[in-house]
Amino acid sequence: MTWQEAELAFDEADFVVLPCGATEQHSTHLPTSVDTIRAKHLTAELADAASEYDLDLLVLPVLPYGYSEHHLNYSGTVSVGADTYQEIIIDIGRSVQRHGATRFLVTNFHAGNIEPHKLALDRLQRDHDLDSYYVHWTDFARERLEERFGSEWGHAGEYETSVIEHYRPELVHAERKTPQTKKNRYEVRQYSHFDDLTVEGGLGDPTQSDPVFLAEVIEETTDDILGHLRSERE
Repeated sequence: MTWQEAELAFDEADFVVLPCGATEQHSTHLPTSVDTIRAKHLTAELADAASEYDLDLLVLPVLPYGYSEHHLNYSGTVSVGADTYQEIIIDIGRSVQRHGATRFLVTNFHAGNIEPHKLALDRLQRDHDLDSYYVHWTDFARERLEERFGSEWGHAGEYETSVIEHYRPELVHAERKTPQTKKNRYEVRQYSHFDDLTVEGGLGDPTQSDPVFLAEVIEETTDDILGHLRSERE
């Protein structure tokens, strides 16, 4: 868009949407761009289907860096500090509000971003009077994913491998897919880095990925999220 087209789009949008990913290791079979790829494609699913719910979503460019300190022991990870990241979200929110945004929606695809996001959105609502909404996409799909994959499908496991096989299969090193070797399991202790937990860098068993099933989950989850957005807009 030119600035003139953007001016009109901000005026018409029900939600201005910031998709948030990360750049971090995803084991030996997936690229460091996994969370950013998910942010791009899964937010696009929401925008494409929004009209079916009488919604207009204006999607900003994906933010490809997040709070990923716990992955820094693996090469390729780029992390933004928690305080800096929080300020980035606030500054983006202030910018879109200046252009007429009345509702700011963050769609998130990396768990490490959650706490900085929540603090930033609190401040945008309280200090800048910007109505803010939050979708951590995986939370809306969690029940379906657990029914199919159990409880160990997290980082670089069955779920994320299925997403990349669905959207960008050429980026998956299929010959390197292997059950991930778990080093420790903590219930109360805080771990410092992800290599405290795993050898390869992931969790679960990516050999059990299922992109066909995942396509069904995407459709159902898209509808679920849009239904909530329509309801809460009203």
